Amino acid sequence: MSEGHGHAHQHKQTRAIVNRLSSIEGHIRSIKQMVEEERDCADVLIQLSAVRSAVDKVGRVVLEDHLEPCLFHVGVEPEGNEIWAGVKEALDVFL
Repeated sequence: MSEGHGHAHQHKQTRAIVNRLSSIEGHIRSIKQMVEEERDCADVLIQLSAVRSAVDKVGRVVLEDHLEPCLFHVGVEPEGNEIWAGVKEALDVFL
């Protein structure tokens, strides 16, 4: 993996990200078991859709966790800032 942009980020959401990934990991294991048990395809697809949604959400948290210190690095304080609020709103729409 790359080291990023050359400046250290303090990631505020590391524990939350790890927790979400652990949950997704467990969910994937249960879907694998469903497939091994030859459960109904519709049920498997519903669970896969839920995992896809969870992956999208954790991706959003990772992206926010990356962008917030980037803003701070260029002199924009993320807390209560209209620019940061706009970026988060755009992420809500896009992701």
